[in-house]
Amino acid sequence: MKMLLVALLLISTIQTHAEDSALQAVLSKKGLQQVTHWLTDWLQNELGNITLPDVKGSVFIYFGSVEYILYNMSIQRCDLPEPSIAFSEGTGISLKVSGLSIAITGLWNTHYGLIKDGGWFELVMFTVSLDAMLQLGSEDERLSISTAVCSADVESVQVNFHGGGSPIFQPFVKLFNKRITNKIREKICQTFVKEIEALESHLAAMSVAMKVDPYVYMNISLTDSPLVKDSGLGLNVKGEFYSNNFPSEPPFSSNHFQLPWREDYMVSLGASEFFVNSAAYAYQRAGALKIRITDDMIPKVSPFHLNTSQFGQLIPQLPKKYPDLPMQLLLYASDAPLFSFNKTVINVNVSASVKAYALKADSVAIPLFRLDVESSFSGKAYIDKYLLKGVLEMKNLTVTLGATEIGCFPVGPIEQALKLTMSSFVLPKLNAQLKDGLPLPSVKGFGLRNSVMTIENGFLALATDISAPYDSWQ
Repeated sequence: MKMLLVALLLISTIQTHAEDSALQAVLSKKGLQQVTHWLTDWLQNELGNITLPDVKGSVFIYFGSVEYILYNMSIQRCDLPEPSIAFSEGTGISLKVSGLSIAITGLWNTHYGLIKDGGWFELVMFTVSLDAMLQLGSEDERLSISTAVCSADVESVQVNFHGGGSPIFQPFVKLFNKRITNKIREKICQTFVKEIEALESHLAAMSVAMKVDPYVYMNISLTDSPLVKDSGLGLNVKGEFYSNNFPSEPPFSSNHFQLPWREDYMVSLGASEFFVNSAAYAYQRAGALKIRITDDMIPKVSPFHLNTSQFGQLIPQLPKKYPDLPMQLLLYASDAPLFSFNKTVINVNVSASVKAYALKADSVAIPLFRLDVESSFSGKAYIDKYLLKGVLEMKNLTVTLGATEIGCFPVGPIEQALKLTMSSFVLPKLNAQLKDGLPLPSVKGFGLRNSVMTIENGFLALATDISAPYDSWQ
């Protein structure tokens, strides 16, 4: 049961609506059935590690009430049929368990006044059943869950007590079977409801600001109630990114999109342009989109190095003013990259600046000039088995002189050199990696399989099945 609830919790953090949702997710009937299968396998493997609570009470026999306690209990065997779990349109999830039988051993103690007895016992529950309905909703922009209906039954309980020599407790043994059967029947739903309430408390305590890394966080609040159909569960989450230190709304609005429900896959995910662009804006605001380039980062076999004398080929006055000094470049995004998705094609516009410095012997950096670079790229991406593949091409690149401390100079040669570097070295190397493919991510043994990614107008869509560590137990 806990695995199903965790799966719902994870999906609630993956689907967005920022008035119009930026990220959406759907768990299909196929996905729910697979989660149920994993849950059953997981429980079967974890039964030996489950700690059972002590059972205390009293039984009235002919001469008064005998108090008892069953403790140090462990599960020896469990016949656990796969539960029947299904979506209930407009409500949530129905759960049915029937035919469960379980064998438990433990220790027992009884006492009546000053008379005490004890030993060990074997307890077998036959044909345990549970029928429950979970209500899914939203409260304070987060996923909420509650128990709408719960009923349980136990066909019979057989208890064999061992040890204990006092004849005064023999009537207790005979009456205990009926007593414990009723008590277990009562406890099943009480325990189930308590676990759901604990999960609801955990959901209520969760912050809607999910920290992604030291730079940004994402608002994962729900924008509307979960959509429950017989075929699946759909969730919308705001999914907008913010800088940790400088949070602000981006200068663009969210775009509406509708994620198709793919019933032949376990999970469907959709990310809009706004989702990606708000992330780019947040990282740019946080100052994460910058890099300082020094000559030791350039391969020694490169024909060009960061040195004022070599830059003299492009800027003649530079080596005259600062001869043979090492240089340093600060490359940063002057504005947030802007992405757009147009039916099979991803477009991105990048505004960047490069500040150049000469380094004196005492490591003092002398500002030289700033170049502003505007570039645009287009690409295609797809999933081939377990690899993300694609191709990227440069559409345009222009360079202007933004500021100078060494006098004006023509930037045409620098622009041509950058274009040559991009087209002859950077893009071919990147496209070679994309052709070979990048492995799809996995988290704690959970991975994507049978995945299909499409680029739609205004959003990316991913339909996928999920593999889990529990698959290896089959």
